[in-house]
Amino acid sequence: MAAQTQGGVQSVERAFDILEVLTDAGGALPLSELAERCALPLPTIHRLARTLTARGYIRQLGDRRYALGTRLMRFGDAASTQLGIFARPQLAALVAELEESANMAVREADQVLYIAQVPSPHTMRMFTEVGKRAPMHNTGVGKAILAQLDERTVRSIVEQAGMARATEKSIATVDELLAELARIRERGYAIDDNEQEIGVRCFAVAIPGSPTPMAISVSGPTSRVDEAFGLRAVPLLQRAASVIAASFPQ
Repeated sequence: MAAQTQGGVQSVERAFDILEVLTDAGGALPLSELAERCALPLPTIHRLARTLTARGYIRQLGDRRYALGTRLMRFGDAASTQLGIFARPQLAALVAELEESANMAVREADQVLYIAQVPSPHTMRMFTEVGKRAPMHNTGVGKAILAQLDERTVRSIVEQAGMARATEKSIATVDELLAELARIRERGYAIDDNEQEIGVRCFAVAIPGSPTPMAISVSGPTSRVDEAFGLRAVPLLQRAASVIAASFPQ
């Protein structure tokens, strides 16, 4: 983990290190691995974990591994709501230009959580309810987020969540997923091509440098959202992502 910030309180920084490591793990970790990833002695991690557990910010499972606690949900919900409100002007600009629904989602453990949407003006349109959770491996925003993570974290997420197939187009194995993530990194955007729902296609990009993994997307019926649409949509998505990213502290 990062060295102590000048003027910071070491115990507070270490507590946040624990929360960030558990978040990145996408599941639960034994105390020994938590100590290794935080680069701290086992007694120090044990003391901090005990304090965080007592406060409800992490919890100890039956197999003695540690996971994020439910008390964090109030902070996550509030932060997600604020992020969604902030991003709405950029999503609205995408809809005005492309006339398809635009979404924003963040990673929440082993799923994506949709935190904002601006719907298409078309009668036949895609609608994703704000607050909905969805798999990462077969959604555009989910794959865009996974492409920003290291292989160990991706495998941990898949192990935790599984890879249920929503359609016959859904990615079925972790090796297929890793190959797809490599293609996403190379071209700079993700595609959900009938993977979450037949007849629906989605283009998505990650928000670079975001404080938590997040992505934006545009989606619609495959009859309208085709390759030519993607050529128009991707640069606009990337520009919107850059505007959103520029608002975050560096």
